[in-house]
Amino acid sequence: MARKFVEDRAGGLAALIAYYSFFSIFPLLLALTSILGFVLQDDPERQAKIVDSVFAELPVVGPQIRDNVSALSGSGPALVIGVVLALWAGLGVTLALTRAFDRVWGVPHVRRRHYVAARARGLVLLAAIGAALIASSVATAVALAGDLGSQVESVLTVALSLGVDAVVVALVFLLATSRRTRVAEVLPGALVCAAGLLVLQAVGVAYVQATIHRASATYGLFAAVIGLLSWLWLMAQLLLIGAEVNAVRAERLWPRSLGGPLTAADRRALERAAAMAQSDPRERIAVTFDEP
Repeated sequence: MARKFVEDRAGGLAALIAYYSFFSIFPLLLALTSILGFVLQDDPERQAKIVDSVFAELPVVGPQIRDNVSALSGSGPALVIGVVLALWAGLGVTLALTRAFDRVWGVPHVRRRHYVAARARGLVLLAAIGAALIASSVATAVALAGDLGSQVESVLTVALSLGVDAVVVALVFLLATSRRTRVAEVLPGALVCAAGLLVLQAVGVAYVQATIHRASATYGLFAAVIGLLSWLWLMAQLLLIGAEVNAVRAERLWPRSLGGPLTAADRRALERAAAMAQSDPRERIAVTFDEP
């Protein structure tokens, strides 16, 4: 898996995802708060809980962003136009994810989604993630409504968080690639990412705090921006690790040689790398190997 991660240049793909995520997160949060403000206008308490749970996924910098994002208001047409433009800007991260996952799965260029199809699937992905986040907040609130004790509540919260993270990541893996994937193919990587997100929530807080502390002396207010970028980069790395786990397992791309004779997995990996260059249905790509 580590060798394929390097061959796919996944580190650069993670940086690209973090870049688009940074410019997409504010419009997406704006759209979320606006939609919740319209749907739950008679229940501001529940609206606040859902928004707070979403911002809690961004440690350290989450509260700062929360204080500077408010719902769109005004006439109905203005609200609709504002939300549509916000969602359109948020498609940047879905397109970056699609490009990255298509490379991880070795999808030929001729089989990748075109302009309209890619953006339509991106809207579906954004809606699915938003619905999953809202459902998780409601489920957590219902589960913790009774007097269960602090220890039981802590265990239940962790279990719900793990389950919701696995569902959200599985949706991302299923919808953000041009390849037709099954739930069984993406489940291992989704579980790896869900467990990694729990660790990242604990360890990543210290990392982001240290990053902000070091940057504050030089960049002042912009240290929070650096912290947010660092957090998004860590999450992108984790997503691509999960995607690589799925691809290596599903395509049987292991064990790989470290310099000796080519293994069967090496041959499959090299054939997939060559097949990705196909740009026309009439094009045929053949791969041969010189036997020792």
